[in-house]
Amino acid sequence: MQLMKVLAVIVAALCGLQWHDIAQAQAQAQPQPYPARAITLVVPFTAGGPTDTIARILAEPMRRSLGQSIVIENVAGASGTVAGGRVARAAPDGYTLTIGHWGTHVLSGAIHSLSYDVVKDFEPIALLANGPQLLITRSSHEAATLKELVEWLKANPGKATAGTAGPGSGAHVSGVFFQQSTGTDFNFVPYRGAGPALNDLMAGHIDIMFDQASNALPQYRANTVKVLAVTSPVRLESAPEIPTVDEAGVPGLYIDFWHGIWAPKGTPQAVLARLNKAVADALADPEVRRRLAELGQVLPQVAQLSPQALRAHQKAEIEKWWPVVKAARIKLD
Repeated sequence: MQLMKVLAVIVAALCGLQWHDIAQAQAQAQPQPYPARAITLVVPFTAGGPTDTIARILAEPMRRSLGQSIVIENVAGASGTVAGGRVARAAPDGYTLTIGHWGTHVLSGAIHSLSYDVVKDFEPIALLANGPQLLITRSSHEAATLKELVEWLKANPGKATAGTAGPGSGAHVSGVFFQQSTGTDFNFVPYRGAGPALNDLMAGHIDIMFDQASNALPQYRANTVKVLAVTSPVRLESAPEIPTVDEAGVPGLYIDFWHGIWAPKGTPQAVLARLNKAVADALADPEVRRRLAELGQVLPQVAQLSPQALRAHQKAEIEKWWPVVKAARIKLD
């Protein structure tokens, strides 16, 4: 009888362990609510640049909204296409995202021979900010206004030099658009980035340059360059004294260095919605808005924050800019 009781206890214990293992396996098999771990946000350029700065401004408020860390990973190379290819091939689970802009998700599709499609291989999450460019000149240039610059360029065809961050860069395409819009002719000088080009402009070695407001505003405030206009229909909140291109004499010369966030194609809609909400929460933060405004960024309206709005904006920009690029025969393999 005693032996039977011992055996019953052993059998009960074994059954309990078996049921515990089954319950544990079932719990592990249940999908965990997203996000269950840190999210990597791939920045397609080096640390310290405008895109990296915007990503880092948004990372902390997005972390608060999502309850998980946003890890910034800088993957530079080939005008952002190295990072683009990596994210396009990443698992579509919401844990690898990319921040990109007008250059990486519009211009690259026309300029580079890519292993991915800038539209079809990504799921849009949200438009982040619009960054109009500034048309700047060396501080000693004869032109005091944009209208005077156009007149000077027409009177001196082929003599002026415009700095760019390399062939096919935003500054290069902006300069081409300016030439096409004004009938002017000048030479492009490619650099290995916007920073070296801006340094040479300040030193007086080149004449003009299109640059993001976040880069150029500090130099403008230090009186080391002249700013002739902002490439937007409205003035900058952070520098309201700078005229728009419409006011300065070249109407319609609108160039926005806008940024957005994308996920790999096939990412579940519920995950995209969760990420979209985190971006919206971040952009509603007063401190985030203040810091982005200081960088010359214009924040989108609430109606522009949906994934569908980013997709529509990207496609509209492709329709505008690919013909400009192709007409100038800008192509890099």
